[in-house]
Amino acid sequence: MTTESNNHSIDNRITYETDGYICLIGLNRADKRNAFDSHMIKQLSAALTRYESDDNLRCALIFAHGEHFTAGLDLMELQDKWDKGAFDFNDNEIDPWGIGGKLRSKPVVVAVQGTCFTAGIELMLNSDVVIASDNCNFAQMEVQRGIMPFGGATVRFIQAAGWQKAMPYLLTGKAFDAQTADRLNLVSEVVPNGEEYERAMTIAQEICQAAPLGVQGLLSSAQDVSRSGTAAALANIHSYLPHLFHSEDAKEGAMAMVERREAEFKGR
Repeated sequence: MTTESNNHSIDNRITYETDGYICLIGLNRADKRNAFDSHMIKQLSAALTRYESDDNLRCALIFAHGEHFTAGLDLMELQDKWDKGAFDFNDNEIDPWGIGGKLRSKPVVVAVQGTCFTAGIELMLNSDVVIASDNCNFAQMEVQRGIMPFGGATVRFIQAAGWQKAMPYLLTGKAFDAQTADRLNLVSEVVPNGEEYERAMTIAQEICQAAPLGVQGLLSSAQDVSRSGTAAALANIHSYLPHLFHSEDAKEGAMAMVERREAEFKGR
């Protein structure tokens, strides 16, 4: 494992480590319940962008230092920054909430515990696998703060849960627990408190054992649905195949099956 860290300051609101093929990205403002200020937002984007551009990394795991995933947005710090680029991302930057910026092409797993409010839920909804501790307390409470969700919940929460199940929580901002989040299809699994990181790590490792090009093609095809609609996504599936079928990994996958062994994919 390689680790990069800084002194406790404005510069290490996000921690960045690598463990084999896995990128470990930690929310690191525990004294503020990991609330997102403008610096933390930009540092999370930088971490995801770095992960995206590193060909040696196959999966990212976002987790939180401390007892809570995130209390959401630091509204006091962000109040005068809404219109000053705090949530603007250029074409070379990954937007952690997938509203703008560069489209992410590699998978993200998230482990959540304790408080997970507003932007935390939307960060989950923009990921691919979510493991939640059974002690989680969720709330999409923007309407109780005079604003509305703008990190994707108005689309993805409803897509996941359905209109009638989602709207009671979106329109009121009321809290709900991990079991409810599971029923609403907002999380992949609920595990006992303290086991969420280990379980998320296991899934990240399993993803890394799969063929990287196949995983990226699958992810892009799935993203086609939200970008272009179902019909366009179905029509585009075969466009991914020539690149995959002619890859070294496809040959390795076939040989591994014939030789009854685990495949060792190179991402080529």
